[in-house]
Amino acid sequence: MKKLNFLREKYPQFVYDNYFYRVSGKNLEIFFIFRINPGIYFKPKIVIENIDKKRVIRIGDRELNNLIFHLGLMEIPSYWKTTCSPEIIIKAGPLNKEQINWWKDLIIQGMGQFFYENKINWRSPNFLKIKSRSNEICKRFDKGLKNRYLVPVGWGKDSIVTLESLKKQKKEINSFSVNPTKITKKTLMVAGIKKPIIVKRTLDYSLLELNKKGYLNGHTPFTAVLSFLAVFSAVLFDYKNIAFSNEKSADEGNVKYLGKIINHQYAKSSRFEKKFKEYCKKYLAKNINYFSYLRPYTELEISKRFVKYPQYFSIFSSCNVVVAKKLKKKWCGKCPKCLFVYATLYPFLEKKQILKIFGEDFFEKKELLPLMKSLTEPKKRKPFECVGKKKESKMAFELSLKKARKSGKIPYLLKNV
Repeated sequence: MKKLNFLREKYPQFVYDNYFYRVSGKNLEIFFIFRINPGIYFKPKIVIENIDKKRVIRIGDRELNNLIFHLGLMEIPSYWKTTCSPEIIIKAGPLNKEQINWWKDLIIQGMGQFFYENKINWRSPNFLKIKSRSNEICKRFDKGLKNRYLVPVGWGKDSIVTLESLKKQKKEINSFSVNPTKITKKTLMVAGIKKPIIVKRTLDYSLLELNKKGYLNGHTPFTAVLSFLAVFSAVLFDYKNIAFSNEKSADEGNVKYLGKIINHQYAKSSRFEKKFKEYCKKYLAKNINYFSYLRPYTELEISKRFVKYPQYFSIFSSCNVVVAKKLKKKWCGKCPKCLFVYATLYPFLEKKQILKIFGEDFFEKKELLPLMKSLTEPKKRKPFECVGKKKESKMAFELSLKKARKSGKIPYLLKNV
């Protein structure tokens, strides 16, 4: 708390000063200008690759500026969190009272894990005020869009299920990816996506330097960032439908803190989906159909669907540690996500298949027992990872045990189910 109070007193204002953009070759380059008074400046960058210049012009100048302005708004949490300044001043564009309340709600809800891990009391008086100093009126994009589907694709199994399901329905689809990894690119090749929409998002290096110096750091709602980028890309490339792959399980939180349920997956929840859809239609693009294709399903049900597509077995990975640390393997074999995905796939695959995918039997790793308990036991805090509900995880381990019994050999972890 001493560090937080010191930072908030020293840096009373976070300011979204401006943005600018340019078409450079085949790309649209966007820059945002933020500052924390006194003396801290950020200039993050976003690049939309392979755009049609004529399409950019047809969108309309005011509509384009409004969409880009909103991309900058969504970048704010990544930088504001370093000091938690009591005021966020928006000079780059207009926000009415309803919008200000919407953004404040997103920051409070979406950064719950950050508040929890840094022991921050967001309920304190005057914790955060957002002010807009622009007299302009935003211009929503109201034109029609082609009835085709844009699917955000990362490196996991969920977006694969969405892609393949829409392909079976003979929908016209394309993929959307931010900073795609090698795994993502291989996934798109197997899926037959020939001209994916690629976005490059670059954080300002100064943010990393502040992190090293001990300024505040932690989780931000990345799926919300993807949502705004997806809408912008859908308008740019003429797609009406945006099909995310967020599941029913994302609605369960991880821990209770200061009377509030903290949810690592808030930006994947049905609450955020509903609020974002309403905001999008009112302030961004009237005719965009934003939804999650997998919302009716649990992670266990999605895994059962995924095993129908063995062509992806040697490619996919759901391990965030591998991506964050740029490991050469596809599974770290030490994190909650690895164990959870292993447990949800185990009941539906042959032992040879599961070992070929993961490289080893995670159920034989004694050191993973505490992780299994954190995934399944009600009294233990659910890991801050994209994993299923406690009841669902318990069911996955029970189904795995049932299958193991048939083989005559029960792995170590399953003896403790």
